[in-house]
Amino acid sequence: MDFDFSDDQVSLRDAVQRWVDKGFGFERRHAIAKAGGATRAVYGELAELGLTGLVIPEDHGGMGFGPVEVMVVAEELGRGLVNAPWAHGALVAPALLSAAPAALQAAWLPKMASAEALVVLAHQERAARYRLQHVTTRAVASGSAWVLHGAKSVVPAGDEADAFVVPARIAGAEGDTAGIGLFLVEAAAVQLRGYPTQDGARAAELELSATPATLITAEGHALLEQAVDAGIAAQCAEAVGVMDKLVAITVDYMNTRKQFGATLASFQALRHRIADVKMQLELGRSMSYYASLKLGEAAPQRRRAISQARVQLGHSMRFVGQQCIQLHGGIGVTDEYIASHYFKRLTTLEMGFGDTLHHLGEVSARMQDTAGVFA
Repeated sequence: MDFDFSDDQVSLRDAVQRWVDKGFGFERRHAIAKAGGATRAVYGELAELGLTGLVIPEDHGGMGFGPVEVMVVAEELGRGLVNAPWAHGALVAPALLSAAPAALQAAWLPKMASAEALVVLAHQERAARYRLQHVTTRAVASGSAWVLHGAKSVVPAGDEADAFVVPARIAGAEGDTAGIGLFLVEAAAVQLRGYPTQDGARAAELELSATPATLITAEGHALLEQAVDAGIAAQCAEAVGVMDKLVAITVDYMNTRKQFGATLASFQALRHRIADVKMQLELGRSMSYYASLKLGEAAPQRRRAISQARVQLGHSMRFVGQQCIQLHGGIGVTDEYIASHYFKRLTTLEMGFGDTLHHLGEVSARMQDTAGVFA
């Protein structure tokens, strides 16, 4: 199988890399994080590169690219530790709006492609434990319109967004996959409480009380799974970029820091540890490729592949992050040093769209017919 990137994909990678190197150095990122993590201006700069419209169809002002281009961009944004809500606003939300009526798409997708509007998914609820079918927020028909009642938690860039895609239950019990509708809710109609996150970004809690909403689709669970899978694949690629850069920072530190009159890189035990780190990085990279290439498969195969990749990335992120910080010693956990911020981002990514244990359970549930030595 050919894993070489096309010329266009290489050019896309180079463009993102140049912007990161020139326009988003660690000093700028650190200042943004210390100021509370607001990154709407950074998101606008990504729009100037065309990245906010990367997967939006050309008819709506986007570029119409696919999963491999997304993977290329996500890796570079991870390597640069860009804390703008790119995966949420430029990938997940457009995928959810793909099922909206034509008029609703025409009203929002061009604005999303240009970053005039930031739309994010608000789906997490208390006690859901990452289960997408756990929806207690209720949608009630009000004449020809809809109103929502409920709450959503840890909404990425929630207090910077212009609108939200909100799953709400039209019918059925809270754990049913049927009866989940997707609604577009404008931020002005929502009660918000924003706060900074550990990795230098922002999130918010949403309160929905007779909140007016526009129906995207009445059968939203399958589409929600598909959009979340695209987000997971992008976060896997971002994690590879974060790990790649953290390993490079650690190797450079080992080549310059001296102990007992010799550089750390000269000690065989530490060289063995960095070799193990590199192995985990490459395992994560291969499974990131696997996740992106499986996004076009049928739902059962796609969901299992995404969870398999996410399990490996979870193990890799934890191992690479912990080992690199330990190899740095005390300086590795200081706020002024760049490595600590890469570690924080890996910690946050490990919980994005479901932690490692959740996805291990998803893999297990989808292997009942093939598990065991007698399969």
